[in-house]
Amino acid sequence: MVSFRFKKSSANKDTSTSGQGREFTIDELARTANTTVRNVRAYQDRGLLAPPEKRGRVGFYNEDHLSRLKLIGQMLGRGYTLSNIQEMLDAIDKGYDLRQLLGLTHAITSPWTDEIPKNYNPVHLATMFGTSLSRGALAKTIELGLLEPDGLRYRAPSPKILHAGAEMANAGLPLLELLDLIASLRGHLESFCDQAVSLFVKELDQYGDNLPPKEELPRLAQLIWKIRPLAMTAIESEVSRALQKSASKFVDERIVGLIDKMAEEMPNNPAFQPTGWSPTAETPAQSDEKK
Repeated sequence: MVSFRFKKSSANKDTSTSGQGREFTIDELARTANTTVRNVRAYQDRGLLAPPEKRGRVGFYNEDHLSRLKLIGQMLGRGYTLSNIQEMLDAIDKGYDLRQLLGLTHAITSPWTDEIPKNYNPVHLATMFGTSLSRGALAKTIELGLLEPDGLRYRAPSPKILHAGAEMANAGLPLLELLDLIASLRGHLESFCDQAVSLFVKELDQYGDNLPPKEELPRLAQLIWKIRPLAMTAIESEVSRALQKSASKFVDERIVGLIDKMAEEMPNNPAFQPTGWSPTAETPAQSDEKK
């Protein structure tokens, strides 16, 4: 996840008494926000939540605290880390629109595929791969992240590639060599993707350690959404071109060579000669010429 670094705002320090309406003790606040007292204290220690108003030995929280606490819970539910949330909350305190911030981070971090992960038990895998799924092949599959152990089952983030591998293995291709091919491909693709993402990072680098201006957030989010399908198209197109080139090279070097060799052997190899034909026998055309 891309993380923006900038100076922390002190604006959230002043919210403890700005809220109107209900007041809560820490237990009441945690219960109302559907969290725990321990979490409230942890968020407060990290600066995510302003301290309560002290009256004697009791701290009282208000509606502002409750809203902030619910927002933290929602962002955690979306997969953001506490560090990301801290930065976003600081940006909100500086006047940024949360929807625009979430739109930018969603464009960056949302999945690049609509494929749904699927669980398989060992029986399913044995049926799919047959004897090709040895212990070594299974270990390699897990190492590559194509299968993730989940109790007594395995989770496949991409069922498509798993089924493709099973079909190729059942067709007779060595599974371990196929997995090595995926590992090699992954290295090349990750290098390409790093370069592709760096084009966008350059857009952010011009702002240094600060967030881009508020008016720039929608443009940057739209830029990422445009890059995503174009990058996928570029990869698919280049892989198709490379496969075509490799296939043509194979035909030129191997198939044509085999055909040439067969042609050389035809005059002396009975397997390529018609019944009753010999190298010294006259052809029908030769017999006609003599007549």
